[in-house]
Amino acid sequence: MRILFLCTRHNSLSQRLQVELEDGGHEIVVAEAASGEEMEIAAQEAYPDLIVAPMLKRAIPESVWTRWTSLIVHPGIPGDRGPSALDWSILDGAERWGVTVLEARAELDGGPVWASAGFPMRGDSKSALYRRETTQAAVDAVLRAIAAFERGENPPPLAPAALAGRERPACRQSDRRFDWQEPTADILARIRSGDSAPGTLARVAGQSMHVFGAHKERGLRGEPGTLLARRDGAVCIATGDGALWLSHLRLKDGIKLPAVQVLGAVAEALPESSLPPQVEPAYATFQDIRYRERGRFGLLHFDFLNGAMSTANCERLLAAYRHALQRPTRAIVLCGGGDFWSNGIDLNAIEAAADPAEESWRNILAMNALVRAIATTQDKLVVCALQGNAGAGGVTLALAADRVYARSGIVLNPHYKRMGGLYGSEFWTYLLPRRVGEATARHLMDALQPVGTARAARIGLIDAALDGDDLPARVMRIVEPELGFLRHRALLAKKALLREQDERRKPLDRYAEEELAEMRRNFFGPDRSYHEARRRFVRKLCAEPVCAAPMSQALA
Repeated sequence: MRILFLCTRHNSLSQRLQVELEDGGHEIVVAEAASGEEMEIAAQEAYPDLIVAPMLKRAIPESVWTRWTSLIVHPGIPGDRGPSALDWSILDGAERWGVTVLEARAELDGGPVWASAGFPMRGDSKSALYRRETTQAAVDAVLRAIAAFERGENPPPLAPAALAGRERPACRQSDRRFDWQEPTADILARIRSGDSAPGTLARVAGQSMHVFGAHKERGLRGEPGTLLARRDGAVCIATGDGALWLSHLRLKDGIKLPAVQVLGAVAEALPESSLPPQVEPAYATFQDIRYRERGRFGLLHFDFLNGAMSTANCERLLAAYRHALQRPTRAIVLCGGGDFWSNGIDLNAIEAAADPAEESWRNILAMNALVRAIATTQDKLVVCALQGNAGAGGVTLALAADRVYARSGIVLNPHYKRMGGLYGSEFWTYLLPRRVGEATARHLMDALQPVGTARAARIGLIDAALDGDDLPARVMRIVEPELGFLRHRALLAKKALLREQDERRKPLDRYAEEELAEMRRNFFGPDRSYHEARRRFVRKLCAEPVCAAPMSQALA
C-alpha cells in the first residue's frame, strides 16, 4: 500500500516504522506537518491508501480522517488518553505499559482501537523507554493493525474491562516537583519522567533549572541538596538517603549542556571524584566511559547523553581506546551505550561555544582522530556492537571497526546533509564505500533516509543484525572461535595486508584532506546553512514542512 506518515517530527519511532513497513513492501511517504492545513495538503498530494500518525502532537482534521482511514499511534495502554502517557506511567510506578493504535476521531485518543501491545517497565528515562520498549510495541501493534486493514476488517470492539487506562491531563512541572530531602528512588522517577524533554525543574546551587541524566550514587553522602563532587562534566548532589549524579542541566531559555559547564565556578570549586574507565566501582555511580575485560576481550562502553560526542568526550574516549590497545587482549568490542551508539559531533556544545565555527572544527578533528585510531589498529580485532541508534558521524565511527553487528530493530542514519548541507568527515569517503560500494554509498548520503538493520545487513553496511538484549555477549560468542592463536594471527595478517593495499591506492591522509576542505567551507565559508540548521535544531525551533519520498524506490 501507499501509506502517508503524518508526523510532528520524523523521530526514532516513526523512522523505525518506516523501515519496517518498507521492508514489508509498502510505499511510505513522510510528511512533517505542524498544522491541520499542512496535513490536508500532504494527504491530497500523497493520496494514500492509509494514513498513520506515529508521532503527532496536533489532531488530524476531520477533513482528513473522514476521507482516509487514519491510525494514531498512542504510547499508552487501551483507554489511556492524554499527551503525557509515558510521563504518567513513570510517575505512577506502573509495572507494565503499552502502545495503542486507534483510529482518528473528533474525540482525541477516543477512536476505535485497531491493535495494542504491552511491555514490562524498567527503571529508566522516558526517552530510553520510548526508543526501546515503546518503539518495539508500536511496531508490533501497527503491523497487526495494517494487516487487519489490508484484509478489509473493522477494528474489533473492546469490552470496558479491556480499557484499563484513563484520561490524564498534560504532565506539568508541578507534577514532577520534588525536594532533595526525598528518597533517591522518588527523585529519580520524577527526573526520568521528563528526560530527555522537557526536563524536570529543580533547585541546584540556589538556581532553578531543568535537570537531566540522573544516575544513582551509593558512595557519597551529604546534606540533601548539597553539591558533593564533579566528574567528567557531571555533578553529584545529595538526596534524602544517598546522592545522584546529574550529567546535564539547562537554565531558563538556555540549552542542555554538561552540568559543570552550566554551573561554572560553583562546579569547578567542587572536589574532582575521578573514576578512570578501567576501574570497576563496587557500588552504583556515574561512569560514562567504562573498560572491562572478559577473557580475550576488552569491552569499551561509552554512553553519552543523546549520543552526542563533544570534543572532550572524543578525547576521553580516544584515551580509553589507547589504554585498551595496550592490554593483553585479542579483540576489542566497542559497545557504545544501551540507547544510543553515537550521533557524531555534539551540536549543543558547539552552539554554546564562544566561536561555534571553531568548536565545530575542533570537534570534527577529535572525531577523526578517534576514527583513525580504530581504523588503523593492527594488532587486535576490533568489533562494533551497535546496541542503539546511530546517526551521521556515529555511523561512520562504527564502520571503522573490522566487524559491525547491530541489535535488530535499531535505526541508522548515515547521512550528514540534513544539517544544513554538512559534508561530513570521519573518513566516510573511505569507510562507507569500502563496505557498500561507491554507488550505494552516494545514495545513502544523498537520500537522507533511515536504514533499518535488515536492509543494512543486505547491502553490507553491517555484518549482521542480532536479536536479544545482551548484544556484547552474543558478539563475543560469535567472534571467540577466531581468537585462537593461529586463526587470530592469520586474521591480523590479512587485515594488515588490506590496510596496506588501501593505503597504496589512496592514503588516509588524502581522504581527510578532501573531507576537511569541504567541512571548512561548511564551518567558515560564507554559506551559513549549517550554522542556521544547527541553531534551529538545538533550540527546537520549527523547521519547514518536510515531505520525504520513499527510500524503497531507490535502494533494495
